Amino acid sequence: MTMFYHRILLDRLASDVSRHKIRLFFGARQTGKTELLRHAVPDEAAVFYSLDQPALRRRLEADPAVLSRELSALPPGVKYVVVDEVQKVPDLLDEIQAFYDRAKTRFQFFLTGSSARRLRRHTANLLPGRSHVFHLHPVCRWEEVRGDAFDWPGAVGPASTKGKRAVPPFPARSLGDRLAFGGLPGVQLERPETAKATLDAYIENYLEEEVRREALARDLGAFSSFVRLSALESGRQVNLTALSQESGVPASTLKNYYDVLVTTFVGFWMQPYGGRARKRLLTTPRFFYFDLGVRNAAAALVPNARLAEADGPALFEQWVAIELRARAGYLGRGYDVSFWRTVSGAEVDFVWQTPREDVPIEVKWTERPRPEDARHLERFLDAYAPRARRGLVVCRSERAQQLTDRVTAVPWDAL
Repeated sequence: MTMFYHRILLDRLASDVSRHKIRLFFGARQTGKTELLRHAVPDEAAVFYSLDQPALRRRLEADPAVLSRELSALPPGVKYVVVDEVQKVPDLLDEIQAFYDRAKTRFQFFLTGSSARRLRRHTANLLPGRSHVFHLHPVCRWEEVRGDAFDWPGAVGPASTKGKRAVPPFPARSLGDRLAFGGLPGVQLERPETAKATLDAYIENYLEEEVRREALARDLGAFSSFVRLSALESGRQVNLTALSQESGVPASTLKNYYDVLVTTFVGFWMQPYGGRARKRLLTTPRFFYFDLGVRNAAAALVPNARLAEADGPALFEQWVAIELRARAGYLGRGYDVSFWRTVSGAEVDFVWQTPREDVPIEVKWTERPRPEDARHLERFLDAYAPRARRGLVVCRSERAQQLTDRVTAVPWDAL
């Protein structure tokens, strides 16, 4: 039996807050949605519909009302209904809504999806007022074995085990492994050679087929070239005009391709900081792949220790971006991640936005942080006080260091 490790959403999925709501559960392929639900929902009291199964999918596509009739025939002992990859038959959402409206407490519904694009394209019913939405990300530091942790704004504590079997955290990994192989739960538990093959297959079987099908691209070669180019550009501000000139693909087509990656949760935009500006700011967003292992495979890079040595600073910054985005997503409304850059050249890699404060963050590849590393953070703190009161430098130092009165250097493994 495969070991199941702690996910932050485990307790939230089972909480009484969502007990009488339909739970919509989104995330990219291979982030562990199905495995998490199989652990959260007791098999003996549940019925599972996996729309990855072609025969089942065709049967429900031909007559979506079959779902309601089958649910009505289930014995009283069945309390949970799981529909995996619901975007493959969007019309099922209407059936689920109708059943829910007739009998709100008969079942607890859990629906997963790895493409918001298909739902949007079919103008699918997203169950307004009836659903709670959750997003699953690659494994983040809050789900791993941790040593001395920094006092992180909004930190999530360990999962409650009261009255339940304890769920172990994911094993801790080296920084090099994170930068090379990313955080997909299956990949990070594999041997390096197997992990590489799995990531290559992710690109070939998912990005090159499913995502390309989502784009409805006529020029499949252009989309394949875009995947590699977008991966190499991950972490940077996107200039569609420049990319169009470099790739030979029209800017409007590139915009559509980026939209495909975002709506299938393979990538995300990071917007510039929108606080009370005293300077002229750059407003072009940055684009990131959702996982470094997938990004490296999409860029046709070989994941190994030498990759971190060759491109450590850029990969390290992207890892922090992915980590912060996952944390903001789990913490919910009021939390966000942005970046700050002025036309005069001042910049801060990230701004961690919380309901109470905004924390500027610089990412440095160094093992020996210095007070000079805090100069842009200090400019941000001056510009946005009192909302911004402290700053962080995330680096590879052995221990935390106070660089200035307001800026602390934090080891990456203390986050």
